[in-house]
Amino acid sequence: MRIAIDYTAAAWQGAGIGRYTRELVAAIIAAAPEHHYTLFIASGGIDRHSPFVIGMQQLAQRAPHVRIVEIPLVPRRLVQLWHRLRIPLALEWFCGPIDLLHQPDFTLPPSRARSLVTIHDLSYMVHPECAVPGVARYLSDAVPRSVRRAAHILADSQATQADLVQLLHIDPARIQVIYPGVAPVFRPYDDAATAAVRQRLALPERFVLFVGTIEPRKNLPRLIEAVACLRRRGRWPDDLVLVLAGRRGWMHQPVDVAIERHQLQPLVRFLDYVADADLPMVYNLAWAFVYPSIYEGFGLPVLEALACGTPVLTGDNSSLPEVAGDAALLTRADDVAGLADALECIIHDDAVRTRLRAAGPDRARQFTWEHAARDVLALYERVSS
Repeated sequence: MRIAIDYTAAAWQGAGIGRYTRELVAAIIAAAPEHHYTLFIASGGIDRHSPFVIGMQQLAQRAPHVRIVEIPLVPRRLVQLWHRLRIPLALEWFCGPIDLLHQPDFTLPPSRARSLVTIHDLSYMVHPECAVPGVARYLSDAVPRSVRRAAHILADSQATQADLVQLLHIDPARIQVIYPGVAPVFRPYDDAATAAVRQRLALPERFVLFVGTIEPRKNLPRLIEAVACLRRRGRWPDDLVLVLAGRRGWMHQPVDVAIERHQLQPLVRFLDYVADADLPMVYNLAWAFVYPSIYEGFGLPVLEALACGTPVLTGDNSSLPEVAGDAALLTRADDVAGLADALECIIHDDAVRTRLRAAGPDRARQFTWEHAARDVLALYERVSS
């Protein structure tokens, strides 16, 4: 079978859909070398020295049944061409004949082939107040058109499947839930393995960790308020720091405002984006991991922290209970007092911390990229037959 996969996010983005695409595609190619894969990317202006571009090239070098097709436009321009202007320039014009198209990033390009699309979440509809207005308008137009065209739809979670049914009125029979996995590098490490990363990133001896883009949906101002609440109670230890690891996204300013209002500057550190090679160590070094998001299509950082044996506190909404099961503390994301109580528990209760450390890796072992790849390949066969 000749399979085309949009690899643009994997070549451009470190986290989120970029990581999802890299991991899933690598597992698919390893599991089914009998197929021929075309990975196409919008490559205009791309950094040729990026680890993601180098990894893509190495993947094609290792696998003779994989080829890279570069479309010499920046991603934004290609989006305008295909989805805003709706110019019917079929993907086959760039890639040649294909039997199946898989779009792992919401919006299908024009093609004559049978197609699959992965919908990670409908956050722009469920919480429009947290979405970049221009992006929300674009997705509100392009996603419904893509799911109508697709032969089948992949969803990251039952929560996303339910949103597709309720908000876009998709027949559940057209949707298959295929959970993402977690890479084997996310596992417990001993102090000797993590020491170099602690020193290089100048991480404190004890810290509570958040990993993700600094944006409204992640609910960080409430987390800051919860930390301030514990400080007033005398229950935030003097040697404990809140580390926010992730790039600043749209409307990140309320986080800075909350930190200044509660005078927490000495207790909060912004770490920016953490490289893939360092991230498992950072999870291991954390005293606890907190992810108070108000909505997630899956919540990959929660799974990564569980796999590392880090005690996890997360929200009880959307897909997060599907990921965490009983291996994490769950709390209402909109309840600052409840978030503070749960944070106090995960910081101070040794019995809870011991239970969560043991439960996390066991829970994470239920989610593998190999399993996800087998399910996707089975869907490829079904859709193409």
